[in-house]
Amino acid sequence: MGLVSQRRQLLLTVSILAVCLAGFSFPSAVSYRRPPSRPDVRVSRRLDDDGSTPQQPLASRRPWMVTQGNHEVEISTPPFTAYNARWRMPFEDSGSTSNLYYSFSVAGVHVVMLGSYTDFDPSSAQYKWLQSDLAQVDRTKTPWLVVLIHAPWYNTNKAHQGETESVDMKKYMESLLYNARADVVFTGHVHAYERFTRVYEDQADDCGPIHITVGDGGNREGLATKYIDPQLEISIFREASFGHGELEVVNATHALWTWHRNDDGEDVVSDSLWIKSISSVDSCKV
Repeated sequence: MGLVSQRRQLLLTVSILAVCLAGFSFPSAVSYRRPPSRPDVRVSRRLDDDGSTPQQPLASRRPWMVTQGNHEVEISTPPFTAYNARWRMPFEDSGSTSNLYYSFSVAGVHVVMLGSYTDFDPSSAQYKWLQSDLAQVDRTKTPWLVVLIHAPWYNTNKAHQGETESVDMKKYMESLLYNARADVVFTGHVHAYERFTRVYEDQADDCGPIHITVGDGGNREGLATKYIDPQLEISIFREASFGHGELEVVNATHALWTWHRNDDGEDVVSDSLWIKSISSVDSCKV
């Protein structure tokens, strides 16, 4: 039986700022109309409402599973008051104590949503929750492990270099995802597209996750057009264009990733990759 004929009816589709998974959409930052500075909670609530209203036609027809970005950071006590009130996720179902990080499983995929803008060091609640959550993943039931984070851990764009949300979170948590054999890590934040090879600790690694930045869904700040040269060998494809991505999970072993450039006035596939799940690779099993 051919690969295409084995295709499941339940598919995973992802586009950060429009990432879809079996009927779910995943924006990685929900308030790009908000200025980058941290407003007080009253201004934050108004900006959240202004930014969310245009999203209602889609969000009312398809569930949105979100994680916070830097534009959701506000001056309030407790923090993320406006975000948590408007974008409450089912975090309790995965044993999380915070709306800023959680997980769920759907269509053979375990999805982990992490928070770049809450504590993530080894003593933090998020770190301990992630350890526990990954330890409970059953790859016979969910052969795919997909992670979403706002700030990228791998990035050759000149924008957002050296930020603690990227550098330190990678330092503390990368080994957890590697040892759990995560398949793909999707990020946003950088307003451009970039796909890395399977990687761990800055080196190509067949058992590491593929890192993909899809921060190009559209925003008030424009695109991040400048990249660091020469291009690193682990960076396979990069382009500063508006677009979105789709991850179609075909079966337990194969998925198709496509990135669609939207600048052409029509839906154009500009980058694609067939991905084999790490759980099906004997040499990577732990």
